[in-house]
Amino acid sequence: MTIREQTEELERKTLSSFATLASETKGRVRPDEPCPIRTDFQRDRDRIIHCKSFRRLKHKTQVFLSPEGDHYRTRLTHTLEVSQIARTIARALRLNEDLTEAISLGHDLGHTPFGHAGEQVLDEICPHGYRHSAQSVRVVERLENDGRGLNLTWEVKNGIACHSSGKEAETLEGRIVRYADKIAYMNHDIEDAVRAGVLREDDIPWDLKYLLGRTKSDRITTFITAIIENSSDNIRLGQEMQDAYNKLNRFLFDAVYTNPSAKGEEGKAQTLLRYLYRYFASSPEKMPEEYQKIAQQEDLDRAVCDYISGMTDRYAVAVYEELMIPRAWGI
Repeated sequence: MTIREQTEELERKTLSSFATLASETKGRVRPDEPCPIRTDFQRDRDRIIHCKSFRRLKHKTQVFLSPEGDHYRTRLTHTLEVSQIARTIARALRLNEDLTEAISLGHDLGHTPFGHAGEQVLDEICPHGYRHSAQSVRVVERLENDGRGLNLTWEVKNGIACHSSGKEAETLEGRIVRYADKIAYMNHDIEDAVRAGVLREDDIPWDLKYLLGRTKSDRITTFITAIIENSSDNIRLGQEMQDAYNKLNRFLFDAVYTNPSAKGEEGKAQTLLRYLYRYFASSPEKMPEEYQKIAQQEDLDRAVCDYISGMTDRYAVAVYEELMIPRAWGI
């Protein structure tokens, strides 16, 4: 019996009856030879961690554009915090932690530069529309690995596709990630907003502080505990905590996500992306060869959207400067 088979047997014996077993995966589009050591979900996790799109997350905005300090979250650190929260819940509920981790690590691979400001502008410009969850699936299916994709299992792709809004994931592990994503960003966005001087801890409504706790750690622990206590055949917070969760999200929308002090530069970022989109749509030969192939095989707008959405913040700025800013004359 291989190590993988031993792990799969251990899953069958120890995980909840509601868990998704690696040995019962719906599989991949292209069958792979089984790994003697890792289960299919562990292989998916490793493929995501080693892909280029995952590395680029370190230079993509979470909330604050191009922060000067080293301690503000990026899209990568957000992803790691989501993974930690989701794995804690999955382990406590005896669900599949490997599947949960793979979904968590892949959920934002398709996010644009400049956070949701970038997502909004691509959704407006691209005829296909734009949702980062759908783009994350496209990254792992089509764009990574020189156009071959990562060939992930159906369960991981389903969890990635359903992590944000709309239809729920088919697996409980995927549903955990949807909650973990919001729990992570609401709480770390509070911390970043306080650091930036956009928000004070005293601004948080007193009833939320009373119910959830006064610190980031307290709030995260409260939400995690509520999910563990209220979940079995589905993932739930319980009505009181769900109401608090919704209220905290609305508070952050008003106090941070639409705050002019925090979002004052987003108009510039959107203008930059609009220019890049128009430029590459009119000059597709200026894009890297892999995106020119997509333009030929699919369509031009799809290719331009893929190229721009994959850019980091600083790369998008560098390309814009190269196109728009005159170079100094060298002697």
